[in-house]
Amino acid sequence: MRAFLAVLLAFTALPACADTIAATSRITAVTVYPEGARLTREVTFSVPSAGSHELLVTDLPSDSDPGMIRLAPSESLRLGAFNLRADRLPPREDPLTEDQKAAKARIEAAQTAADTAQLALEAVTARVEAAEAQVRFLSSFSGALPDGATPETIRAMAGMIGAETLAVRQAALAAKADLPAAQKAVTEAQEALVRAQAAYDALPSADMDYAALSVAVTAQEAGEATVTITQYVGNASWQPVYDLNLTRKGGDRLTLDRSVLVTQHTDEDWDGVALTLSSARPSEQAAPSQLWPELRSIWPEDAPEGLARKSRGDADMAMMEAPVSETAPSVTAGVALEGDTVVYNYPVPVTVAAGAEDLRLALDSLDFVPVVQAVAVPRLDRTAFVMASFTNASDEPLLPGQAMLLREGVLAGQTWLDVVAPGVETKVGFGALETLRVKREMPKRAGGQTGIFVSANRQSESAVITVENTGAEAWPVRILDQVPYSEQDDLEIAVTASPKVTETDVDGQRGILAWDFALPAGARQTITLEQVLTWPEGMVLR
Repeated sequence: MRAFLAVLLAFTALPACADTIAATSRITAVTVYPEGARLTREVTFSVPSAGSHELLVTDLPSDSDPGMIRLAPSESLRLGAFNLRADRLPPREDPLTEDQKAAKARIEAAQTAADTAQLALEAVTARVEAAEAQVRFLSSFSGALPDGATPETIRAMAGMIGAETLAVRQAALAAKADLPAAQKAVTEAQEALVRAQAAYDALPSADMDYAALSVAVTAQEAGEATVTITQYVGNASWQPVYDLNLTRKGGDRLTLDRSVLVTQHTDEDWDGVALTLSSARPSEQAAPSQLWPELRSIWPEDAPEGLARKSRGDADMAMMEAPVSETAPSVTAGVALEGDTVVYNYPVPVTVAAGAEDLRLALDSLDFVPVVQAVAVPRLDRTAFVMASFTNASDEPLLPGQAMLLREGVLAGQTWLDVVAPGVETKVGFGALETLRVKREMPKRAGGQTGIFVSANRQSESAVITVENTGAEAWPVRILDQVPYSEQDDLEIAVTASPKVTETDVDGQRGILAWDFALPAGARQTITLEQVLTWPEGMVLR
C-alpha cells in the first residue's frame, strides 16, 4: 500500500506552494466630486509561478474602507477574497518615490559640498591665525642681546627679525585675502543645501500611515500581472470659480472664464494623475424623502381626557404602522443630484498635494451677448448700477460658484453665481456707475379731508426723480420705484406718472414700477410720480 502511494504521489502534479507577493500601487486617475473622490490605482507585479498566491499591496491609506474598494485583474489573473490589514504589516523596503530618491541624492551631494567648503574655510582661517601668532611672537622680542654681541651680530639679528616679521605678515595678508572666497563658497553651498531640502519637501510623499490590502490571486502562468483598484474616499472636493468680464466697446460682450479649485485632505499626494471633475454627488441624498400619513380627528370640547389621549395614541400607532420605505440602493458615481452629470476631463496630468494647496485649473471660456442696463432705485440709492442679463446658450449648466466681476477688465466686485441651466436667463450686477447720478425729491406731501361734506379721507404724495448722465457714454437706463397697492375696494389708489410707466408689477411684485429709456452723455431725464389714496370716514389708513 505504501509503495502504491509513493508511486501515485510521484506521478501526480501537486499545486505550487502559495507565495506572498508584496507590491505597491500607483494612483493613475482621480475623479473628484463636489464632495469625495474616486481613486484608480494600478498594481503591477511579477508572478513567480502559475497557481495560487497572496498579493499584499502595502500602501493604501490607513482609513481605507473595504466596502468602498473594487478590484479588476488583468487577463491572466483570477481574484479571490481580499481584506484590509491594519496590524502586523510587513515592513516596506523604501517608502520613497523615485523623485524623492533623486532629490535625496541631491541633498546628500549638497551636504558634501557644504562640508567641503566649510573645511576649506577653516583651513584658510587656520593659516591666518598661525601667521598672526608668529607676528605676535616676533613682536614680543624684548631686545636683550646675547653675551659678546658685536655690531655685526646685532645687525644680523635685527635683519633676521625684520625679515621674518615681514614674511609672516605677508603670509597673514595672503591668508586673509583667501577668506572672502572661502566664506562665499560656504554661503553658496549652504544655500544650495537649503534649496535641495526645500525641493525634497515639496515632492509628493509616499511615507504615511498605511493599510495593506491582501488579495488571493490565481495565475495561469508566471510573468507580469496587473490589478486595478478603484477606491472611493472622502476629504476631497472641487468647486467652480468664474471671472466675468463685461465690455461695451465695440458692442456689449460678456466673457465668462471658468476655472476650478481642487482640494484634498486624504493624507496621500496625487502625483501626475489623470484628473476628471464630476458634478455628480454620490455622497448626498439619492432618493426623495419619505412622507408619513397624518391622521387628524375632532372630538367634542367636553370629551374626557382619557378618550382624547386614546385618540392621540391611535394616531401615533397609525404612524408607526405606516409602511417604511426600503433603504436606498448604493449610490454610484454616475448618479447626479439634478439634471445630467457634467464631467470635465483635464487634458494633462496634474499633481495635488494632500492638505497643502488649493489647485486652480483653468477649464474654458464662454462668450455671451448680454443685455446691459444702468439700473437705479432712487428711493434708496444715489447712483445707478450696471446690470447685465444673459442667457446660457451652452449645452451644459453653469454650476454654482464664486465669481469675480470685471468691467472693461477692471475689478468691480464679486458675487455668488447660482446654477444657470441651459436656456435660462440670469442677471448679474457689475458695480456702481458713478457717472449716472439719481435724485428723488418730494416737493409736496399733504394729508386731510376734502369736499364740502366730510365723507372720505385723502392722502396725496408727489415725487420728482432726476437722472443725470455726467459721463461721456450713453446708457440704457432702467429706473425702479414703488407705489402702494390695495386689496380693499374702499381704499382707492390713483397713480399718475410722467413719462408713462414702461412696466408695472415688475417681477410679479405689486406696486413696483419701471421706466426704461436711453440717456445720452451729458443728458438729464426727469420723472414725476403722484399717488392719491382715499378711504371712507371712520377708517384708519395702515
